[in-house]
Amino acid sequence: MLDLELVRRHGFEPYEGTPLDVRTVVAQIPHEVKDGFRFDEVPWHRFGHAYGSADDVPELLARLRSADSAVAGDALRQLGGRIVHQGTVGSVAPLTVPFLLRVAADPSAHHRADTLGLAAAAARQQHWGYGTRDAFVRVATQEMLYDCGGFAMHWSIEASRDAVSADADVLLPLLHDRAPEVRTSACYALATASGETGRIASALRARLTVEHTPVVRASLVLAVAELAREHTDRRAAAWAHALWADPSRPADVRVSAALAWLCLTDGPVPDDLLTTLDALVTDDLARSLGDVPWIAHVDQDKGLARTLDQMLNDAQPGVIDPWDSVVPALRTDTRAARGGPIRSSR
Repeated sequence: MLDLELVRRHGFEPYEGTPLDVRTVVAQIPHEVKDGFRFDEVPWHRFGHAYGSADDVPELLARLRSADSAVAGDALRQLGGRIVHQGTVGSVAPLTVPFLLRVAADPSAHHRADTLGLAAAAARQQHWGYGTRDAFVRVATQEMLYDCGGFAMHWSIEASRDAVSADADVLLPLLHDRAPEVRTSACYALATASGETGRIASALRARLTVEHTPVVRASLVLAVAELAREHTDRRAAAWAHALWADPSRPADVRVSAALAWLCLTDGPVPDDLLTTLDALVTDDLARSLGDVPWIAHVDQDKGLARTLDQMLNDAQPGVIDPWDSVVPALRTDTRAARGGPIRSSR
């Protein structure tokens, strides 16, 4: 385990590249270990979660594969409470990501979308309530972060993102899964990838051309934007602009593309974008996009309204309850929530 006094004096550099650097450990897990769910060949004991030692994680992962939905659901809840505790990514979390992805990829598994959601949460710095242009499609900051046990949380997030990239071939087929909630969660997970970004972005854009479910279409657009934001792909802003400016596109695509464009640029908000949003954002659209992960992360009840308010009116970010894993449908009139027609604070 880490010598916290050594860390206090010298930082985490002495551990970089060692068996206590979770990034190194995740990168060295063989494919046959991941594919075969060979938990006994993973050094869980070196790392921890919110409640201490991670020795209980392999059993929970095994139970997650249970044919009994209740057993699998209980395992998933316990895993979530341990490895991503109130937004803190534990040092063991990256070791679970390859197995979570494979459980989700199994058509016979239970709770597949939520399992993908947990993998995505392990690969993100949590920004509950933040729908600003700067934070909405941001995976993580570059600052030093620490988990409950004093481990370098930014290393854990980086390792989880690397794990997503390493298993892109496991995730990409899920963009075509029969269940729309799985396709949505696949978008949210793929957007965290630290590599393979060109291939992933191309797959997301290709899926958009044939996708018919509004929540998935919006997630595809925002996933492309997040990858572009994290990896400085300047072409994506023009792509997003073309989508929101195209009157032949569905409202869900145009509004999500407008949000994407706002996050990929930093200039004044043009009048034609405001006019577009005023015409397209309705109660029905807000409800239909309420389960888009990025939007639900801003607010579980009024996500689209609060996101627009922060992006266009410089409203202060709010804080949602990280304990509540349920994302209910939006029930609030978005225009009333933002105080009438959309206005820009430029």
